[in-house]
This record gives sequence, structure tokens and C-alpha cells, in this order.
Amino acid sequence: MSGVRIGVDIGGTKVDAIAVDERLQVLHRHRVPVEKGPAGVVRSAQAAVEVVARKCAVDVADTLSVGVGIPGAVSGGVVRHALNLDLDEIDLAAALADVWGRPVQVENDVNAAAVGAWRLVGTDARSVAYLNLGTGLAAGIILDGQLWRGARGTSGEVGHISIDPAGPLDGEGNPGGLETYASGSGIVRQWGDPTVEAREVMALAAKGDPRAQEIRAGLFFGVAHAIRVLVLAYDVEEVIVGGGLTGMGDALLDGTAGVLREWAEGSRFLASLELAQRTRILEGHRPVAAIGAALLGVTHG
Repeated sequence: MSGVRIGVDIGGTKVDAIAVDERLQVLHRHRVPVEKGPAGVVRSAQAAVEVVARKCAVDVADTLSVGVGIPGAVSGGVVRHALNLDLDEIDLAAALADVWGRPVQVENDVNAAAVGAWRLVGTDARSVAYLNLGTGLAAGIILDGQLWRGARGTSGEVGHISIDPAGPLDGEGNPGGLETYASGSGIVRQWGDPTVEAREVMALAAKGDPRAQEIRAGLFFGVAHAIRVLVLAYDVEEVIVGGGLTGMGDALLDGTAGVLREWAEGSRFLASLELAQRTRILEGHRPVAAIGAALLGVTHG
């Protein structure tokens, strides 16, 4: 059997497939546009993996592991409610096992990213939360070295937590949700112009635009609240923050830490939690979800 692991990150617009060695170095990577619907998702994953396997000169059936991360609620390899992929329900693990002739591990994409982030940062912590600030907001939870999925596979869906009944509305008309404050889609929704990207709003804030600065302050507020919720709910040793919004760099970490310090100054209990000290940004631009998918099923004893 080869020393290659294959990981697949299925997103709303693309499939990102990689092959990694046992040191988690990316050997090959290939991305294809995603086809929606059950058959389309399977075809897209098959097409992307076929290329990386060929470049590594291995048969998929002979690799150490094959894992897939995908949006939606995932339990036992069955994916439900991945609406942006037009998937109501599919046993994706079984469908891909038929294609490749080997077992396939399937996990929620943020959970897969949590595994990748945990391994990439090289922490000794056994319990961590990975907070993904991307188009949406969600977290993956690792407790005592194992993914924690919850009773229905929705553990870590903190983006739906409302922190202000008078706050900005989400897509369903609910006010003050964490995802509205601290995600790319939420920033765009608050700005009110769908042709403007979140990074453009943040650039305007850096140039002194008052409205953009208000939205940026809300971002720091939302990220800080998400960190607070994750530590209070799971008492993880570290919160690793990743996703596209971390492209803001030190501005994001400094702004969030400012909110956390303000809370600590007003509460001895919150000060004792050392929230800012337990938070780190995932640096670099490695395909964290695909790397995590490649490691699904690997024991971290």
C-alpha cells in the first residue's frame, strides 16, 4: 500500500482534491467546478481525485485513506441538507466507495477543517475548537483527540446563535446572529450591496469609512462572542481561527482581542478564562479542509 492519503473538500462552487504524504506535505492538488445534485457531486469528486491519483501514480484503492469534507449535516457517511449543492440526502460514503472500491470517510467540511487545523498548528492541546470565518460561520470541535459531532451532527453551528435581538437580520430574517456579524456573507448583507465583497468593505474601513468601520467593529464583536461561546460550552484548551476573513491578519486578531480584554476588565470570571491567550490565527494558505479530510479515520491516541 502506498504512503499517500487523499482528501477532498467539496464546496459550493468547486471540488478541491489533494494527495498528501505522511508528513502532510501536499504532493498534488487539483480543483474542478462542482456539479450540483447527487450524481453531479459524485462525478465531480471522482474527476478531481482521478487527476491527483494519476499524478501520484497510485490507484485510489491502494492509498492509506480517502476522506471527504462537505457542507451539511453528516452522520454515518450520509449527507443531509447540503442545500447549496442541491442535496437533500445522499449516502455519499457508499456512493464513493462503489466508485473507488474502498471505504471512504465523509465528514462535515468544517469538522474536516478542524482536524486539519489541529494537526497543522502543531499544538499539544487535546481539546480545540476550529472557528471558520468564511462565507458563513461555524466551528469544528475536537474533544480529547476526537471529533465531537453532537447528537444530530450539528455541534459547532454557532453561527445561528443570536447575540443581539436588535442586531442586523440574517437571510431568514432573524436578528443579531453570529454569522451575520462575523462572516463574509454577513458583512455583505450588512453593507447592502451584493456586488461588493467583504474584503472591499474591510478595505474601506481601513481607509476610514464610518459605516464600514461600524461593520468591522461588529465583526470583532461577533468573533469575540464566538470564542467566548466555544470556551464556555466546551472548555477547549485553544480556539484556532481560520477561513477567508483571517486574510485581515493582525487587524482581526488585535480587534477581537480588544473586545475580549474589555470583557475581562469587567468580569473576574471572564478574566480567569484567558480567552485572548487561548486564541490563535491559523497562518498560511494551505488547503486545511482537504488536509483534514485526508486524515479522517486516522487515530490520534
